Amino acid sequence: MSEPEMPPKQASAVLQTRGYQQEMLDESLRSNLIIALDTGSGKTHIAVLRMKLEAEHETKKVSWFLAPTVALVEQQRRVIADNIPVSVGMISGSSEPNQWKDKKLWRRILASHRIMVTTPQVLLDALLHGYVDLGSDVGLLVFDEAHHAVLKHPYNMIMGQFYFSLTPRTRDNTSSERVRPMILGLTASPIYGGNVDLSFHALEKNLDCIIRSPRTNRDELDQYVHKPVFSYVLYAAPDYSYDDLPSLNYVALQAVVDSLNIENDPYVKSLRAQLAKARTSGEIIRLDQALSKAIDKQDTFTHRGLRDFARTASDICFELGVWAADWYVATVIEQGKLAANPYNNIMSAWQEKEKTYLLDAISRVRVLPVADDHAQIRAGISPKVHKLIECLKAEHAYFREHDETYSGIIFVTRRDAVLALAEILKRLPETTELFRVGRLIGSSSSLKRHSFLDITRNMVQETQTQTLNDFKIGDLNLIVSTSVAEEGIDIQACSSVVRFDPPPNAVGWAQSRGRARRKRSRFTIMFGEDAGHEATIRKFENIEAQMMALYNDVKRIPQAYEDDDEEDRSVVYTVESTGAILTLHSATSHLNHFCAVLPNSGYGGCVPVCILDPPDYVEGWHSGVRIPGLPYEGPWGATIFLPRMLDKKRVLRTFSTPRIHRTKLSAQRHAAFNAYKTLHKEGLLNDNLLPLTSAIEPDKGEEVKKLLEEIEKRASTANVSVQMDPWAATEKDEPWWSNQLVIEGLPAMRMLTRNPLPAFSDEDFPLLYVPGSAPRKARVRHLGAVETDGDYIGRARRYTLHMFASLYGARMNLTDIDFAYLFFPEVEGVDEPRWNERREWMRTRVSRTLTTQLENKERANAQALGEKYSFPTDLALVRPVDAFGKPCRFVRWYNHPVTSEEEEELMERYDGFPEFRITYPLLEVKPFPQRANFLQPLTSETEGLGRERPFLIHPQFATVVLISDDDVQYAVLLPSFLWWLNNALTAVSLRDTLFASSSVAHVPLSLLTTAITAPVSQEATNYQRLETLGDTVLKFIVSIQVFADHPLWHEGYLARRKDHVVSNVKLAQEAIRKGLYQWIIRNRFVPRKWKPRYLTNDPSAPVAKEDTSSTSPDSKEKGKIKEKKKRQDLSTKVLADVVEALIGASYEHGGFDIAIDCVTKFGLGLSWQKLPARIDAVLANAEDLEDPPAQLVLVENMLGYEFKRKTFLVQALTHASYHGELSTISYERLEFLGDSALDMVVTDYLYHAPKNYSPGHMHMRKEAVVNSHFLAYICLSTSVTVDSTMANWTMTEGLSETTEQQKIHLWKCLMHSSQRVMEDQNIAFTRFEKNGASIKNALLYGTVYPYAALASLQAPKFISDMVESLLGAVYVDSAGDLRAVHAVMTKLGITQVLERIVDSDMEVLHPVSRLAIWAAAQDPQQKMRYQIDKTHGNVVCTLFMYDADTPEGQTVWETEIASATERYRSRASQEEVRFAVAERALKLLHVRGDEDDEPDSEDSEGGDDDWGDVPEYDW
Repeated sequence: MSEPEMPPKQASAVLQTRGYQQEMLDESLRSNLIIALDTGSGKTHIAVLRMKLEAEHETKKVSWFLAPTVALVEQQRRVIADNIPVSVGMISGSSEPNQWKDKKLWRRILASHRIMVTTPQVLLDALLHGYVDLGSDVGLLVFDEAHHAVLKHPYNMIMGQFYFSLTPRTRDNTSSERVRPMILGLTASPIYGGNVDLSFHALEKNLDCIIRSPRTNRDELDQYVHKPVFSYVLYAAPDYSYDDLPSLNYVALQAVVDSLNIENDPYVKSLRAQLAKARTSGEIIRLDQALSKAIDKQDTFTHRGLRDFARTASDICFELGVWAADWYVATVIEQGKLAANPYNNIMSAWQEKEKTYLLDAISRVRVLPVADDHAQIRAGISPKVHKLIECLKAEHAYFREHDETYSGIIFVTRRDAVLALAEILKRLPETTELFRVGRLIGSSSSLKRHSFLDITRNMVQETQTQTLNDFKIGDLNLIVSTSVAEEGIDIQACSSVVRFDPPPNAVGWAQSRGRARRKRSRFTIMFGEDAGHEATIRKFENIEAQMMALYNDVKRIPQAYEDDDEEDRSVVYTVESTGAILTLHSATSHLNHFCAVLPNSGYGGCVPVCILDPPDYVEGWHSGVRIPGLPYEGPWGATIFLPRMLDKKRVLRTFSTPRIHRTKLSAQRHAAFNAYKTLHKEGLLNDNLLPLTSAIEPDKGEEVKKLLEEIEKRASTANVSVQMDPWAATEKDEPWWSNQLVIEGLPAMRMLTRNPLPAFSDEDFPLLYVPGSAPRKARVRHLGAVETDGDYIGRARRYTLHMFASLYGARMNLTDIDFAYLFFPEVEGVDEPRWNERREWMRTRVSRTLTTQLENKERANAQALGEKYSFPTDLALVRPVDAFGKPCRFVRWYNHPVTSEEEEELMERYDGFPEFRITYPLLEVKPFPQRANFLQPLTSETEGLGRERPFLIHPQFATVVLISDDDVQYAVLLPSFLWWLNNALTAVSLRDTLFASSSVAHVPLSLLTTAITAPVSQEATNYQRLETLGDTVLKFIVSIQVFADHPLWHEGYLARRKDHVVSNVKLAQEAIRKGLYQWIIRNRFVPRKWKPRYLTNDPSAPVAKEDTSSTSPDSKEKGKIKEKKKRQDLSTKVLADVVEALIGASYEHGGFDIAIDCVTKFGLGLSWQKLPARIDAVLANAEDLEDPPAQLVLVENMLGYEFKRKTFLVQALTHASYHGELSTISYERLEFLGDSALDMVVTDYLYHAPKNYSPGHMHMRKEAVVNSHFLAYICLSTSVTVDSTMANWTMTEGLSETTEQQKIHLWKCLMHSSQRVMEDQNIAFTRFEKNGASIKNALLYGTVYPYAALASLQAPKFISDMVESLLGAVYVDSAGDLRAVHAVMTKLGITQVLERIVDSDMEVLHPVSRLAIWAAAQDPQQKMRYQIDKTHGNVVCTLFMYDADTPEGQTVWETEIASATERYRSRASQEEVRFAVAERALKLLHVRGDEDDEPDSEDSEGGDDDWGDVPEYDW
């Protein structure tokens, strides 16, 4: 879709019109009209004027301009946009991918554009699917080249299916109502056959128009439209017939074609092999009919193609001459050999066996060299070509005489004749000196196989656009063209048009003649001398005269519309909600599209198969069976079979219609119609009648429509309330609650809180890691409400203030004692009386103003205190005056003489104190440990002790804090304990609120706390590991839920549904809905800034926006304290992660049952059941096979598992292309389940590995054993050896038996019916045989994971899918036992590789990522660039390194590091060389693995494990 485009500024807003154009414009305003004017007369100009008027007067509806080809759409859109100042949109078949199947997008397009220019199929599809309403959305419909509106052309389908059912537009209704749009048709030749009356009648009826040409201004029209001078040239027939063609190369080709035996054709052989294996009646009939038809019609791709080749060569020999035929045969064979080369992708749709068969056939053609001599070429051309050359020379001379530039077109019927004729004209000197020859043929971008001769398209290297541009500027002056240049394409007016072959009808006559429209232009037709040319000319001239008469008949009124296809029109299925329509004509294409978008459709199995009733051939016709009698002429029935993956019970696979239809085509259409209608009713199509996987039509009300929603892009943050405060009182005048606090090694303490503390288990309590001592357990026990009077509370407040102020007073408001928690000794300490005495003494000193510097009621001068109390040794806390009062621990009174070093230190310390003198005793003190967060475990015995040694200070210049050692220790340790308690209470609140009635409430508090602790809090543990585990658990249980819930959904639908459920945006939305944000621990514990928590006006509360809303999930109930809620922006990724971490914690404690209970709390849009119930439902629907294949036991031996229900094993081994008798669906559903089971087993193992892997390292190691390359290796390497008994006969010993061992590989057990699958299997196994041993050695004994070697297998996805589907089958068959899955993984060798990766610390970081990380760490920083080149059948990857800091605009100097080359086979070859060159660079640059190099563990929503594009830092 193009952007809305306005015309250039210089474009005139007023379009100049000629009289005849205005005449036609005026008539088009009055009624529907088909304007019939010659090419070059300005028909498009009239349409532009009409649309301009429509845009000016119609504001709600668009004008829709239809053109039959992409080239015309692009051309006409440019003209319209340049002349009308409105937005003009364009859609063509070439720009119509799946995104156009979106109703919202269509509505935006119609709202933002005033004119649409499209191919007719685009509009027809939009109407059929209900995206556009012809009556409501379109005011004017313009048909360019309107003569196409007949039969089943999209022009006619649009009118017949959507126009005539609308209310006609009259004077009584307005254009804004839902009425028929106005119609304007444009054509130069309004006929499609030889009967003018019938043609006019059909076109006028189909388009609801009348055909008109200017009458009033006819003379003016003649001034602008110059009809060419008509002439004809007669040529003699060649002197040979088709029976004795003299081209030796043709004769050699025909001899090889005649020698071919259809039974040797690969397609016939394949059909016979499939028929021999087929057992079901439907499959037998289909294959039998296909085989009989192929033999009867000789209708295989190769045989038909070679016959066409020979027939075309014979036509060229007869029409153009011997030399042309010899050249054509030699050139096409050369192209054929190139196309059949297995390393060439010119004809990618050819199968390998077909290539081999074709190459063998054309290699046997004895091609003689083609003469280059001009005389020989001239002698080898036909009389017709001689006459053409004479004609061209005469035309050129004529225009040269009139001093005009020559430009001409030669119209030729056959594409191949264009190539041969152009070659002749380019080689003969008499033409090369006059003409610069170009070629113009139709183009096709389809990858489907049409004909062997499609290879000749590659002989024309220049594009249509290039040729036309060269013709326009004069670089070419003669074009040899097929009919592609007759109609629509913007070719400048030519001076000469020659029809090498007579026009087939009046349309061809008019269209080709219209290209010659200069004043002296000439139009020439070549006729054979015995061709009856005069009658042909008269016929065309009479038709033209009849048309002119009808144009100008003012009395002629077009007949009313009558439905001539009553049966087809009456069979319609309409979706009322959208207006989408299914018809007999659209059903087949819709059904093909539905099958094409099914998973694994690339291997040719996902196509609907139709069998006629009765079949065209009697059963066994291909083997000689015949039944005498007249050919069957009807009525007919048909049965359509849809791909196996849809439904094993065939309810959605088989659709029939009885023998009641007049034609075979009608029977096929009715069967397709019934099939597609049923698919919609069963929920496999949306209400726009499109497959769910290709539509985007949100409808949250229906389960199936959830698939159609785009997974929302997650907003980066959400504005939510801050983390909850567990200390806040919930009620006014809340009583105090008493608790006993005990820290090992210290006396018990009473702790008072405004809310009762929960009962903790002993395992819940934290250890406090104090440097230099053993860890201390801290415990708190709830006792009950405080029943004492207010004096007790007051003493507790003063004690709490005294204790905390000793260390944190500088950060506290010492006048505020409204603490959230209070502390008081349970029993007065034995030393407390002495401390009370000292405090009383200090209060007396303060009252008498006897204090010195920095003394107060709580702090005494150390010299005075020592002298008063004989220098006591129970001191705890000392503050030197010189160190800004930084507290120190008391060591001892120091009475020894100081050393010279100590004296020097003292003098330096008190340099600013003139009165300082060394006297004794001194104080020896030491700093407090730098470590202040005692919740963090110590990594060594000396950690946190600090490097500072004790030092001496003078007591005269120090104060002693009047506090006991026990109180100081509590003051030091309590912040850490209170932080733990804060987080624990947050987790308890979550447990008792959100999970109050759930089994999740039994998850240990430590695990629950970890699950809600964000990394930003910098706690010792956070949710990241649990989130990684929970992410896998969630995906696993969701996979099982949707697998069981939707037994008819294939893997694509299941994966889409799962992605919706587990998306981060969904998780974040549910977390917000449940108010989870208030319990997420994201505040940091910063001991250096810690101060006690206050109940009111706490200055330490986070700064955030205030929210006065009462609708917040954590709003207080009536009667509770009403405070403004503080809010902050929180990452939605954190919200989603916490949900997954809670799921992980639930699983870790109680397995999948509790995990599902946890998920149930968040809903996520699913109806949750426990896994056993889901598995039971799956097993209940399973129908075991009556006669399973005997070879299944071989697969069971490879897996080490015996299936109870063989149907699951068969399903796991069934490819979508398989058409055998077994009534199971294909493996995709089990592959979907097995993928999740594999992830679950691997992630669980890595989570519990003793190395305590971080999420990033878990991800790397998991990917190493679940990626498609590794699983393909596992599949290719798995086999079992069996004893095979063979019968042998010799003349001496007679009949005997011999036994030999045979190895059966797992990959060979895949059941399929596709030649391509077989070829891909063999190619992959050949690569495995080459590299398998080295891969095994690297996995079992190497130190680096073999990425490049695994990629070199280039195995197709279905090989790795086999492993996952088998694991899924084992999981279901074992009734949901992951231990059985793990056992099979061990048998296959997956577990051994995983264990070795863990045990040996194998380097698993991807080489591309490793290299990028290394480059980013260099100084200066470097970047890597991978350059991929394809040359001579190889693919080369070269790695360059350059300075990342190169300023913009300066030359970037690159250094080549390494390169790798491989044979190019597919895109996987590019991955292989990229990985290989990265590994080589790591060795060359000596980049060593580093365990600290960890990729970003940010999860992506919907990852990819096939290494298709490895990010540099997020692998």
